[in-house]
Amino acid sequence: MARNIPPQAAAYPTPAPSPPNHGSTNSLNITVLASSRTVISGAIKPATIVISLSTGKIVSIFDTVLTTADFPQGTPYKDHSPNFILPGLVDAHVHLNEPGRTEWEGFWTGTRAAAFGGVTTVIDMPLNAIPPTTTVANFKEKIEAAQGKCWVDVGFYGGVIPGNSGHLKDLVKAGVRGFKGFLIDSGVDEFPAVSSVDVTKAMEALKNSKTTLMFHAEMLPPITSSVGDSVQTSQPPLHPSGPLAVYSTFENSRPPSFETYAIAEILALSTIAPNLPLHIVHVSATEALPLLRSARASGIKVTAETCFHYLALAAEDVADGDTRHKCCPPIRGKSNRDGLWAEILNADESFNAIQTIVSDHSPCTPDIKLLPPEFACAEAPATKGKKLGNFFEAWGGVSSVGLGLPILWTEGAKHGLKIEDVVRLCCVNTAKQVGLQGRKGEIRVGADGDICVFDPEAEWVVERLALLFRNKMSPYEGKKLTGMVKETWVGGRQVFGRDEGCLGKPAGTLILDERTI
Repeated sequence: MARNIPPQAAAYPTPAPSPPNHGSTNSLNITVLASSRTVISGAIKPATIVISLSTGKIVSIFDTVLTTADFPQGTPYKDHSPNFILPGLVDAHVHLNEPGRTEWEGFWTGTRAAAFGGVTTVIDMPLNAIPPTTTVANFKEKIEAAQGKCWVDVGFYGGVIPGNSGHLKDLVKAGVRGFKGFLIDSGVDEFPAVSSVDVTKAMEALKNSKTTLMFHAEMLPPITSSVGDSVQTSQPPLHPSGPLAVYSTFENSRPPSFETYAIAEILALSTIAPNLPLHIVHVSATEALPLLRSARASGIKVTAETCFHYLALAAEDVADGDTRHKCCPPIRGKSNRDGLWAEILNADESFNAIQTIVSDHSPCTPDIKLLPPEFACAEAPATKGKKLGNFFEAWGGVSSVGLGLPILWTEGAKHGLKIEDVVRLCCVNTAKQVGLQGRKGEIRVGADGDICVFDPEAEWVVERLALLFRNKMSPYEGKKLTGMVKETWVGGRQVFGRDEGCLGKPAGTLILDERTI
C-alpha cells in the first residue's frame, strides 16, 4: 500500500505511535476526520482518518482519536464523536434519466439528493434516459450530458436489449460496470424486454469479460390469472381482481410467481457462461429466496439485491390511489417484509439469497405518476385523459435516493439491524457488485476518501420541500425517521452538510475506467 501514499504524506506511516507536529499551514495537503465510533473492517472502533487532498485517497488510519494538536497547524480537522463515521454509501441502482428525460431527474438533482443521504457513489441504470446506454455512441451522449453536474461519483451500467449483443464487449471497454436486461416490459419503448435467445447471446458475448449481468426478473408464467399492467384492458378470465385504484388489485396482478419463474429461467441459462457473475435486481418476493439460496449453494455465481421500500413499506398500509407506492415488482405484505429482513440478517452470509440493499430510485413527472392531490400537496396534474390514482396506468417507481440510510436504520431497529450490517449491505457489497471493492465502500488505506457522518439518534420528519430530487413525490413524505446524515465527503472534500446543504461546486467524478475485477 505504500506506493499509494503521496510524498507529502510520507510522514504519516500506518500504523504510527503519533504523527509529527511540524510544518506550515496544511503543508501536507491533507484533511483529517476522527470519531470514537468508526466502522472499519466490519467493526466499530475509534479512529483518525487522514485523507490526501492531492489524490482524494485515505493515506493513514490511526486506531485512536487524535486531536488537532497532533497535526501541523492549519490542518483541516474534525472530531465527529460520538457520531458514526461510515464509508460513503454506494447506491448501485439509480435511474438519473439524463439525457432525454431530464424533467424526470438529472445528474445535478439526483446526485445532490444522493449527497444528502451519505451516498458518495451512484451507479446509473441504462434506462430511462434517451438514448439508453445500449451502444458506445449512446454511452458517449450520456457521458457528455453528465459533465460538470455530479455532486458525487457516478458509474454506469450498460443495457441488454434485443439485437445489441454485438455492442456489449465495446461497452465493457468503454467503462460500464455491468449490464441490465428486462424479462418483462420495461415501461419505455426504447428499452424492450429480452427473450431467452437474447439472454443466451448476451451471456456468450460477456462470458470472458470482467462484468456482471443483471436482470429485472419478472416473467409471465405459461399459465397465469394476470397479465401485469395489461390486466386493465384484458377480457375475462384475465380481468382485474378489483378496482384499479386499490393497491391489492395491482399487487395481485404481479404475483410472486412472476419473479420465481423469471429467476428460474435465468438460473437455467447460467450454464452458458458459468464464470459470468449474474445478479437479480430488486427482489421483492420471499418465494424467490429458496431458488437463489439453492443456486448459490450449488456454485452458480448469482447475487441479488432488495430495496429500501420492500424492507420499510407494506401492502396493507397503502391507501387507495396513492401511486407513490407503485413499483415493479410490487411492495408486498408485512409477513413478506419480515421474511426479507430475516434473510438479509441471516448469519450464514455465504449462501444468503440477498447481498445488497439499494434504492432503485426511479422518478417521473407528476402527470404520469397520476398522483391525486391529497397525496401530492399540489393541484392535480394534467393527465391526458388518464384517471388519477390508477395503479395500472401510473408510472412504476419509488423515489428515495438519499433517504435509504435513515429508512433502513429506522425500520431495522425493529429487527436487530446493526450499523455494521448497514455498511456490509450498502457499502462493501454494493461496491463489490460493480467491481469497485478496495476503492469504494470501505475505510482503508488506499481507498477513496468517501465518508458519511451519521447521527444514529437524531429524529426528523421527511418534508416535501427538503427532498432534493427533482420531482418531490415519495411515499416517505411525512414519515418520522431516526438517523440523520450530518456530513458527506467525496475524495476528502465535504460536499454536503446538514446545516449548510450542498457545498461549493459539483466535483464528483465519472467512473469510466474499464472494470478489472
